[in-house]
Amino acid sequence: MIYSPTEKTIETTRLILRLFTQADAQEVSVLCNNYAIYKSTLSLPYPYTLECALSWISTHQQNFEENRSYEFAVTDKQSGQLYGAIGLSNQSQHQRGEIAYWIGEPYWGNGYGTEAAQAMIEFAFQVKQYHRIYARYFQSNPASGKIMEKCGMHYEGTLKDHIYKNGTFEDIVFYGLLNPSH
Repeated sequence: MIYSPTEKTIETTRLILRLFTQADAQEVSVLCNNYAIYKSTLSLPYPYTLECALSWISTHQQNFEENRSYEFAVTDKQSGQLYGAIGLSNQSQHQRGEIAYWIGEPYWGNGYGTEAAQAMIEFAFQVKQYHRIYARYFQSNPASGKIMEKCGMHYEGTLKDHIYKNGTFEDIVFYGLLNPSH
């Protein structure tokens, strides 16, 4: 993982994680306007319109500069193709943050989520000096949990029927990791 503070980018073997721009909004709306993504995310609206994407993207720069959260577009290092998004919250009082991500369905199964999440963990621990990171997923979306396991995160518990979405209760599974250098 190579972080450029001036460019606000993270480089991995195959990916560039960069800030979203308004020019990404159309592609974001296409990728997110997908029931398969909506049903396993906490706060993504559905249908997901261009206005949703523009509104979401408009908050990123200020949140980044004010150290509230860090939202990155997950893009191909060579082509620039947008694959998805990964974010890290900053809960500075507790020296921790939550990692959250989505990858567009056409790009599932290629390891992009895992590669982006590993880079975000390194960013959280090495650059931001967090003591702890955590992530959570709907139990009905085990692929998200596999990403957490591949990144070395540890199962911490399941909150039974914690979320009510689409007329049904969902269990939420928590994973976490402590900074090994702390």
